[in-house]
Amino acid sequence: MVSRAGFASLLGASFLLLLLRGAEPLGFSHRPMTAGDELSAAPSRYLTREERWMSQRLDHFSPTDHRQFNQRYFEFLDYHDDPTGPVFLRICGESSCDGLPNDYLAVIAKKFGAAVVTPEHRYYGKSSPFDSLTTDNLRFLSSKQALFDLAVFRQYYQEKLNSQYNRSAGFDNPWFVFGVSYSGALSAWFRLKFPHLTCGSLASSGVVLAVYNFTDFDKQVGESAGPQCKAALQEITRLVDEQLRLDSHSVKALFGADSLKNDGDFLFLLADAAATTFQYGNPDALCSPLANAKKKGESLVETYAHFVKDYFIKKLGTTVSSYDQEYLKETTPDDSSSRLWWFQVCSEVAYFQVAPKNDSVRSAQLNTRYNLDLCKNVYGEGVYPDVFMTNLYYGGTSIAASKIVFTNGSQDPWRHASKQNSSEDMPSYIIKCSNCGHGTDLRGCPQLPFRIEGDSSNCTSPEAVNTVRKQIVKHIDLWLSQCHEPTRSGSGTPSHSMAKLCSDHELPFTPLWLREVARLPSGSSHR
Repeated sequence: MVSRAGFASLLGASFLLLLLRGAEPLGFSHRPMTAGDELSAAPSRYLTREERWMSQRLDHFSPTDHRQFNQRYFEFLDYHDDPTGPVFLRICGESSCDGLPNDYLAVIAKKFGAAVVTPEHRYYGKSSPFDSLTTDNLRFLSSKQALFDLAVFRQYYQEKLNSQYNRSAGFDNPWFVFGVSYSGALSAWFRLKFPHLTCGSLASSGVVLAVYNFTDFDKQVGESAGPQCKAALQEITRLVDEQLRLDSHSVKALFGADSLKNDGDFLFLLADAAATTFQYGNPDALCSPLANAKKKGESLVETYAHFVKDYFIKKLGTTVSSYDQEYLKETTPDDSSSRLWWFQVCSEVAYFQVAPKNDSVRSAQLNTRYNLDLCKNVYGEGVYPDVFMTNLYYGGTSIAASKIVFTNGSQDPWRHASKQNSSEDMPSYIIKCSNCGHGTDLRGCPQLPFRIEGDSSNCTSPEAVNTVRKQIVKHIDLWLSQCHEPTRSGSGTPSHSMAKLCSDHELPFTPLWLREVARLPSGSSHR
């Protein structure tokens, strides 16, 4: 499911600068922000930041267009003691990918002795095919092209490993794919479209359902806020709408957003500021000051303005310009993630976070027309999100795939674009706690700012998080074991070192996949 930049983040702020600025929106609730949107830049926040590069095809669907671009990626091999062991492919989403984050995926990789690799999404960060992001140049930015990028990268990296370990071209390590938010959807779609290239997938907060009018987003914000906080937010919306009619400049200046000439852009900023706190597990940062102001008879609008400026803008690093349509129109912006994600929104998935007809938290001015006008104003005529075709192509929540784990946090507004019900060979888990939001299974609580190894100790129910994590590990282990079959000959032979490696890292069993490996004849590969 990335500042207006951010569903974007699944999915707009930047490894940065914020967890999905970019997510997952993205750093902000209008895009589902992913793991790249983070304020912390401490070295321990990453497993590695050493950049590597490969040549990627620009258009996978044209037999005559052979243009290529440089795609950045990262690799981490410290846990990969057995060269025949698993490779975990972590998908970067709608933000700059500045390294491999040291979240709970690192813990899982250590358990399984896995290599971890992550390619940067085309167009984002340093992996842009073009210097100028004109609408015409953006025509190669789509989830379909991104999935083929992943398939090509997977094959490229497997060949790289085979060369590194002097193995024949027929050898395959077992692969498993991971993603959060929009990249969580890509993870599920990759397993759907390329089941022969991965043993399974984890779709954490994976927003697989394209939604035209996403009213459930606002409804979940109200539910997560609770009755008192929701009522306070609704009163603030009513008062701000009124003040915009009387003196728009003054009320925008109060929030430090007088540069936003379009009232809808300003109201979107205010709506995102509230939604982000529930999306990323920080409800008290918003609801506590509002409750205190209400109790003391202080101005709710001024209290909310202080929250927006101090928390949403200053602490989370949100830029007001990322909500400005005039800034989104720039083809060479300082931060391109907002323009890029909005193009994907406007051309493919929509996720228009419109106000419900009744009992809305956000302003009624945030309607379908606002979103369609934004798409036309920023990208011109002809850019339209055909969500029917997107869901027809991938299946939406009726995705006809297998061996995909779906996880969602109970307070995350984006979960209503994810698969929340289990089906055969596709288990779905809702992690229930009052600060369980976007990507809780990998990020812990709160989801912003970044928590080393996805520490769950600050979740209101660590047990709920850890229980789902145990289930994830069990599914990964089972599906890896089912992925091993004798195929083409290779010079590498699976070893038995994984059993000790995994037990050393507190896996309470010898991995099933390793037991299957031990049964293979010498020289067999893993598929």
